[in-house]
Amino acid sequence: MKELRIALAQIQPKTGCPQENIGKIAALTKQAAQKKAALICFPELCVQGYHREKARLAAEAIPGKSSLAISRLARETGLVILAGMVEESGSAKPFNTQLVAFPDGRLYKYRKTHLGKSELPYFTPGDSFPVFATEEARFAIAICWDLHFPEVSTIYSLKGAEIIFAPHASPSFVGDRREIWLKYLPARAYDNSVFIAACNLVGEDGGQSFCGGALVIDPKGNVAAQAFSGREELLVADLDPRLINTIRRKESASMRHSFFLEGRRPELYGELLKPSIPNPPPSPDEN
Repeated sequence: MKELRIALAQIQPKTGCPQENIGKIAALTKQAAQKKAALICFPELCVQGYHREKARLAAEAIPGKSSLAISRLARETGLVILAGMVEESGSAKPFNTQLVAFPDGRLYKYRKTHLGKSELPYFTPGDSFPVFATEEARFAIAICWDLHFPEVSTIYSLKGAEIIFAPHASPSFVGDRREIWLKYLPARAYDNSVFIAACNLVGEDGGQSFCGGALVIDPKGNVAAQAFSGREELLVADLDPRLINTIRRKESASMRHSFFLEGRRPELYGELLKPSIPNPPPSPDEN
């Protein structure tokens, strides 16, 4: 990995108004370009707005009008842009997708693989874990609920990802976003020796309230940068590659810089492939 400056956006979209939302995306992307960022990540479903019941009507093809507009923006600014979209799936339930637009015109996507119970009636889950690359780093995407499943981050790390971007649409009623993120995102970063870069929708939209937040965790689980003002803003952070390179390239003899995944024993993990693990027998105290 090489030195990389990234930007994480907190944005307040308006459901059903993709052109207006793309206008906000453009303004923040241009700010990020002025600050010399190479990549910017926007929150989950920021293009059409996060509204489960209206998602099917808002869905677009990729490539399509909105994705091509974002692609042009990537060309104009020279940034890689990650933006959340409702993508047509060919069925009544669309995909919850994060578009990846490169400055050379390439368009890629990640489709959310783990859907919350409230999303299952409205979206189709994705079924793959792609890893993308720039000249500076290899990165992947896990959307919101995906981050609660440790296997996702582990797969990405094993496939070479050095950064996992985590776009969210987390509502205010679930509680303090920083406090919640700090319960599990540092573990994902530490166990897998990756950077985690998270951002969230913010403000009121369609009768919903989103709590915002942007956070960068380094490969040792430490907070590297954060912004929790509760308003639209841009967090710009420099990712120092020295630590992750030391770990991944085995440049240190100290166990404190171990790449833990090298010690995995996959032959013992067959139970992970079972739908459920039987309950253990009761302890003597329960008899």
